[in-house]
This record gives sequence, C-alpha cells and structure tokens, in this order.
Amino acid sequence: MSLAVVRSVDSARSRREGVDVEEFEQELIDQYSLALGAVGINDKTAAADRSVIFEFAHFLGRPLWTAQAEDADRYLRTARRERELARSTVAGKAAALAKFYDFLLRRYQGDIHALFDVVITQPMDEFNRPRSVAAATAARIPPRPEEVDALFDGWRQSLPGARKYLPAARDYLAASLWRRVGLRINETVMLDVGDWHPELGTRGKLHVRHGKGSRGRGAKVRIVPAIDEVDALLEWWLTDVRHQFGDDYDSPDAPLLPSERRDAMTGHCTRIGTDALRTGLGQAVGVWLPGWSGRLTPHVLRHYCASHLYEQGLTLKAIQELLGHSWLSTTTQYVHVHSTHIETCWAAANERALQRLGAAGPGTPEEV
Repeated sequence: MSLAVVRSVDSARSRREGVDVEEFEQELIDQYSLALGAVGINDKTAAADRSVIFEFAHFLGRPLWTAQAEDADRYLRTARRERELARSTVAGKAAALAKFYDFLLRRYQGDIHALFDVVITQPMDEFNRPRSVAAATAARIPPRPEEVDALFDGWRQSLPGARKYLPAARDYLAASLWRRVGLRINETVMLDVGDWHPELGTRGKLHVRHGKGSRGRGAKVRIVPAIDEVDALLEWWLTDVRHQFGDDYDSPDAPLLPSERRDAMTGHCTRIGTDALRTGLGQAVGVWLPGWSGRLTPHVLRHYCASHLYEQGLTLKAIQELLGHSWLSTTTQYVHVHSTHIETCWAAANERALQRLGAAGPGTPEEV
C-alpha cells in the first residue's frame, strides 16, 4: 500500500491552477482513513465510514468541501423519509460525516481555501445532528403495566358495540401482537393465515417470514411462540372474526389481517397497511389512555413487551430470540425496568438462597 502525498498550505497556493479535483478529494478521504487507522479504528469501521463519505459525495454532486448545512439537511431527510432508514442508522451516518468534516477543518482548511477559494464549514451542526441512540431509546419508555391493561381492557370491552366491528377487532388483534410478543408493525401486516401453526409447541407458533433484516441481507425469518395468551387471541380471531372479511379465510396464502377493500381481480380482501393499524391504535389510545396520545406507538408497545416479559422472569436471551434481534446489546435497549427492580431482584435472590439453605439442612452451609 502506498501513502498519498499530503500538500502543505504553501504547495497548495503554488498549485491552484490545474489541480485535479477528484484526485484531491480522493486524497483527503485516504488521509482520513489513515488517521482512523492511526488511532486503532479497525478496518471494518473505517470502511463503513468511507462508504458514508462516498455516499454523501454522490448525493451532493459536487466537491465535498463545498457542502453546507442545508445539504446535510437534505441528505438526512432523504435517509429518514424516502429511504426509511432506522433512526440509529441515520445517526451513525451523521456521526461519520461529522468526524470527517472535523478532520478536514483541523488539517486541510488552509489547503482547500488556497486551492479553491472555499471556506470549508461543518455541515453537521447542532441543529441537524440526530439525537443519540440512547436519547431516542429513552423517548420509547413505555407506559406502566396498569396503564396498558386499562387501555386494552377498555378497547376489548368496546368491540361488540363498535360502529365498524371488523376493523376494530383487527386493530385490537394487531396491537395485542405488539404488546404480547413484540412483533414489528411491518411483520404484522405481512402475516398470512398459514403462518399460524397451532400444532407446534404447547401453545402454537407464528411463522414470521418478513422479519427485519440487517445490512441489506433481506428478510430475517423466525418462529414466535404464542405466549401470553396469543394462542387464545388467534383462536378467537380465526374462529369468530376472520371469516366475516371474506370466503378466503381458510386459504393459507390469504392475509391474516385483511383490509375491507377488495381486490378487483379476485374479489378477496386486500392486505391491511401499516397506516391503518397506526390510526386504529391512535384512536384507541385517545379514548382509553389519552395521556399517551401521540406517544404510544407500535414500536413503544414492542418496548413494553420486552420490559414486561423481563420483569416476569424471561431471560434477555429468550427476549432477544422473541423480538428477532441479531445482537443482545440491542435487546438491552428495549428493557426498561421499574425503579425498584434492583431491590426486588435482590430480595428474590435472598429468598432463593434461604430456601436452598433450608433444603441443605443444618450444619451444611458450606455446600450452598
């Protein structure tokens, strides 16, 4: 590997004419990569940062040193709204660009000004930098269990008298899947009737075929056990409700959660969309838990599921498998424990220790 030549300010002034812009831009990126290696950043992380820089350069369509804050605004807005990237992914891209531009400002702003008469600025400022992942996670702290129980109790009791019973029952089932087994909303809408397997395990299992993949690897498939009364909910849905949407209720390829709209070719109901389910949850929250209006989303219910199951005694590893996380560290960000959780666990541990001491009998504490 050969090292790129770094121009000094004096040499830059003497070479203003005829400078190769693309070559100089590549040189800056190479020097940034060398600087990352000098402080021990591994090759994988450095390559990811370089990828973000090249992506931004392509989006910008002009030399990197001409970027302004409004260019970063457009880039981040496109990533979030049009490409629908995760908040943490966008925050990582913003952080990578911020570091790169800090590098340019500290080491090469003189060269850049001398060569191109451009005063380089930091496009990632305090206004457009996304909040940290930790701050975003804190905003997803779910309601207390008694609040969630009040919401779903009121919602369930209102179903028989709902003006439009079928969509109300469908929205209630979808929200129950978010609450009880932590399904993502996109995973929920893609479920088919045939994805429910009551014969598997002790309670039946859901085949989630459209789980969220990572790093562009496509859908991640997993099997979700019907714990926390999900089996009873699905039995109610498939026995009492689903057939009222149409005669495709026994087709394994039919959507488990249909819309009221009909397909022009088949006459069967089409698949429900995510917006309709979000609206259904929002309306229910506005009636039975108004203090959480605008804050209780499908993803917050996913956080609630993780927290609730953890407090019920499920291990983090089991919750990781249930939610479909690739990394245990991701699962830990979903668990929000009660303020007295440490004391409660300590008391429970002491109680178990005392029980083991009693079982061991007098005179044998050293074996405990």
